Amino acid sequence: MLAGAEVALVGLFSAKDKEFESTLDLLASLVEAHGGRVVGRHVQRRGVSAGGADKMGDPFSRRTLLSPGRASEVAEACRQQGVGVVVFANPLTDHQRTVLTDMFGCPVLTGDDLR
Repeated sequence: MLAGAEVALVGLFSAKDKEFESTLDLLASLVEAHGGRVVGRHVQRRGVSAGGADKMGDPFSRRTLLSPGRASEVAEACRQQGVGVVVFANPLTDHQRTVLTDMFGCPVLTGDDLR
């Protein structure tokens, strides 16, 4: 599925996670090993606010994992860059995959699908 595909990487990371770039680098290596070419990286950072630390692991949206604005931004970038597959650094539910596939206009995978 990735052979010859233009791929966008997406990840939701805690603001405390200083290693998120290395996580995306590893994901890019997996994509390239499967014959894909990474053409974009999109990161949603989850900040720490008063009382918000308990929610850091929760997605912004149960439908898309990302905030609505970031999800729209990724969808637009996918259309502009001709992305054929989006690969998330985070696990996704089947429902999230379906919603994101419709929103992005291409298949959505996770890093676990490439391992």
